[in-house]
Amino acid sequence: MALEIRFPLLQVVGYQNSGKTTLVEKIVKKGTDLGYQIATIKHHGHQSSLQSLHQEKDSSRHFRAGASATIVEGGGSLQLEAKTSKWPLEKLIQLYAFFENDMIVIEGYKSAEYPKIVLIKREEDIELLNSLTNIVAVISWIPIQIKFPLFLINEEENYLNWIYSEVHQ
Repeated sequence: MALEIRFPLLQVVGYQNSGKTTLVEKIVKKGTDLGYQIATIKHHGHQSSLQSLHQEKDSSRHFRAGASATIVEGGGSLQLEAKTSKWPLEKLIQLYAFFENDMIVIEGYKSAEYPKIVLIKREEDIELLNSLTNIVAVISWIPIQIKFPLFLINEEENYLNWIYSEVHQ
């Protein structure tokens, strides 16, 4: 059963240390201040397990015993842990369809086809603009000439207003 996605998706992509996480935080804070429910998905390029973060919890005991997935709910919080070789982005987005979101901000997943804001920190990062699809804007640490809407990294108010007027419609 396919779930209908009723909210905009926005990707924030760039190379390591280009400011992706900081930008996502600013987008979430601005959206929250405007009264929106914003969910995020982060692509973590490193192999790690969340299991070590909560080893003494009953759900982790279930997981270690062989459960394919565990969910813990309490006090309005939900934690999911599941065994899979990889969570495809589309499945994560479908999972969020069960929640009341106004927007999903995705950090990473450069090859996905959703609208992207690309962060450019160094001159050599500009090649991203030729290899990525569905770019809607660029936020740059350096002055550049491009065909996309361009904001400099210190123009925070301008790019956040643009995101909520152009992307979140």
